[in-house]
Amino acid sequence: MDKNIKGIIPEGFLWGGAVTSFQSEGAYNEGGKGLSIVDKREIKEGFSDWKVAVDFYHRYKEDIKLFKELGINSYRTSISWARVIPDGEGQVNEEGLKFYDDLFDELLKNGIEPVITLYHFDLPQALAEKYNGFASRKVVELFANYAKLVFERYKNKVKYWITFNEQNFSVFGIDHWGVKTKEGDNKEAVGFQVCHNVFIAHAKATKLLHEIIPDGKMGGMIAYTTTYPATCKPEDALANQKVKELFNDLHFDVFANGEYPSFITSLWAKRGIKPVFEAGDEQLLKENTVDYLTFSYYRSDIVEYIAGEEDGGLLKGIKRNPYLEANEWGWAIDPIGFRIALKKVYARYRMPIFVTENGIGVREQLDENNTVNDDYRIDYLREHIKQMKLAMEEGVEVIGYLTWGCTDILSSQGEMKKRYGFIFVNRDETDLKDLKRYKKKSFEWFKQVIASNGEDI
Repeated sequence: MDKNIKGIIPEGFLWGGAVTSFQSEGAYNEGGKGLSIVDKREIKEGFSDWKVAVDFYHRYKEDIKLFKELGINSYRTSISWARVIPDGEGQVNEEGLKFYDDLFDELLKNGIEPVITLYHFDLPQALAEKYNGFASRKVVELFANYAKLVFERYKNKVKYWITFNEQNFSVFGIDHWGVKTKEGDNKEAVGFQVCHNVFIAHAKATKLLHEIIPDGKMGGMIAYTTTYPATCKPEDALANQKVKELFNDLHFDVFANGEYPSFITSLWAKRGIKPVFEAGDEQLLKENTVDYLTFSYYRSDIVEYIAGEEDGGLLKGIKRNPYLEANEWGWAIDPIGFRIALKKVYARYRMPIFVTENGIGVREQLDENNTVNDDYRIDYLREHIKQMKLAMEEGVEVIGYLTWGCTDILSSQGEMKKRYGFIFVNRDETDLKDLKRYKKKSFEWFKQVIASNGEDI
């Protein structure tokens, strides 16, 4: 991409929004779809299930018409594995495959590039019950089969792919991967085994993509949280460094370099928890690195050293930054931290960066004019885009910027009250209402940002 005459953002830059299938589609038992681990989650009181979500499954043409008006040229969603292979390993569901054919065709017809995540925390329930999810190498092979199916099916429609959403949750969020532990298990060891299995699944899918879609691009994704030492004490600085290594560097190192960093291999040796490797695993990782790095960014934290918790207890030292405002969910608002993240990632890897989630969740209601005057969202996004542009001026290669949700969607916990979109969806946690769409004030603002390629913000 060549830089445009007016500014730092290149022509062809990818502006858009991002969602998941389970938080947007609904139709949880329609079109031959099987149940996923999301469908079987226990729903907390006052929260929603994902049975209808925002009904994107039935309303995608209406929504894409709004997306075209907004001016986005890219849209990230995920394929529901259980929609295309209901039990994850058996008969392929043609009706599910056709839904994504039709969706991608509609996006492309409206000038919108599909950016597709293969797995966004919604394992087919049958694979969790039968194999304990990604704790099993059998599921690694089944994931590769699923990836091959969709690469071959959509090879002429999708160029940008992501294997796993926020893959760094594979160590400490094993429930997202359909994994349960039993009494007596070393949970840290299980976490790193799941982490390794997911890396192997990622590498197998990356290899298949490059074979089936030669011009296809595969990204490795994490949830990036910029962290700062709580004080100038060297102990806090070292604890902060270890948090960065464990949560950010581990996964990006493997994505970009094809091998585990020494800080992790030495930790495994020290604690006697090295994952089981199969023959050829190291070569598979080494030979199948990614084409771009991608992350979600919402916030920053600080890290305090806690004596006796140098390795396993790093989480206990992560605190909220007292110098920053936060949203009501406690997420610090830190645009400069976004720039720091971009600079650190690019300096370490010198690879293209695709920002595939950024935004702020806020409780909102329609006003008397059937809109939402969300100046706070405009301010949040404006300041983050400004910092992204400054990072690009400093030499960072950013190829795209996606906000979380063009429309409001359910949060990952089932909260409709936590709204991120430019488009208000008329429902709440327990009342589906009419699900109508209404443009917020930020819709017109982001429209002009895109039309000016980031010049008019």
